[in-house]
Amino acid sequence: MTAWAQSSGDGAKVPTYSGTQAPLPGWSYGNFRGDYWKHKGEKPLFSIDASNVDKYADNLTPGQVALIKQKKGYRMDVYPSHRECGAPAFVQANAALNATQAKLDSTGESLQSASLPGMPFPVPKTGAEAMWDHLARYRGIGAEWQKSVTAASPRPGSTDWIKAESKETLFFPWGKKGTTTPQQAGMLYAIYFAYETPAALAGQGLVQRDYFDKTSDTYYYFTGQRRVRRMPSYSYDAPQIGFENQYLVDEPWLFNGQLDRFNWKLVGKKEIYIPYNDFGMFNFKAKFDDVFKPDGVSPDARRYELHRVYVVEATLKSGVRHVASKKVFYIDEDSGLAVAGEDYDNQGKLWKVKEAYPIPVYELQGACDVEPFVQYDLSNGRYVTDQSTIGTDTDIRWYEDSNDARFKDDYYSAENLRAVSER
Repeated sequence: MTAWAQSSGDGAKVPTYSGTQAPLPGWSYGNFRGDYWKHKGEKPLFSIDASNVDKYADNLTPGQVALIKQKKGYRMDVYPSHRECGAPAFVQANAALNATQAKLDSTGESLQSASLPGMPFPVPKTGAEAMWDHLARYRGIGAEWQKSVTAASPRPGSTDWIKAESKETLFFPWGKKGTTTPQQAGMLYAIYFAYETPAALAGQGLVQRDYFDKTSDTYYYFTGQRRVRRMPSYSYDAPQIGFENQYLVDEPWLFNGQLDRFNWKLVGKKEIYIPYNDFGMFNFKAKFDDVFKPDGVSPDARRYELHRVYVVEATLKSGVRHVASKKVFYIDEDSGLAVAGEDYDNQGKLWKVKEAYPIPVYELQGACDVEPFVQYDLSNGRYVTDQSTIGTDTDIRWYEDSNDARFKDDYYSAENLRAVSER
């Protein structure tokens, strides 16, 4: 992790790296994480809105500027910067090995060799390397949502949300303590979820296995048919079932899946006001309607800090299909997390604006992760959020290790999906 400072356009500085901070005494799972953060109670240094956005534009993304100018009342509250994302010692040791040993394959797109868990490319040299830091970020052996919320805001002229609640688990076979290679792990991650609401989706479920070097395998349980179907085309820009084409399969966590439809360029580094230490977006005790307004996320739930990011630009390859012609991602230099992004349509016009909300994960010794995220569609004014716990009264739980059946390979099979779905 780099420890140097540089002035931004308004005279503020990105501070030096200060090291992982433990939660305040008394935290245990089930308590709101923000109450146990060392810097709780900080006040904003200033706010950015339509009245002063041009003053701060050098440290904003094009998408952020567009949101401020397009959405009435949109505001970004900027707080002191804290560079405290860490990792357990064994993850740091693997990252040190990766600095000289990790490699992409001959295509320059798939992760061929790395010591995991550990940031594959601590100092990325290409856009694809920077994206792999995000895709292969350390999240323990798995994560669990007792109740996860996926929601799409109302269509123009309507007040009706699409709001789905589901049980969900993620499994990372290479996330256990020690050192595992991509070949030994076999897959990048597996996900299971089962919808509980709304009625139109209740009972439907999915298992998906994502890989380091090939397209994912997806199996979906349809309640009306009482059967599991393989979904060979459920990848890339395929619309996710149930969300009126507002949410695509490769959009979770800002980007998900294979890199092979785009050319990836590392544009450089830039200081940006990015989401950081956003405990408000993990407040499972908050009410959904207090955070998710019809036209966007409440400013009070979002927090921004000045950090350096790698800017990665992805342009669609010739002869390849995707609804986006270009994607841009902003990757935090310390954690490797994609925290902001934009999509451009086939006419080259700014289309979608994305944000993810990182926090230090106390179960993982201060490693930072993004789970909840938001994606705005500038063409129709709607937005999507996923992996949220707001309004559920239950927190996300990360596992450094576990012997639970949900964190084993055979849980994520068509046969098991059928077994847990048919009731």
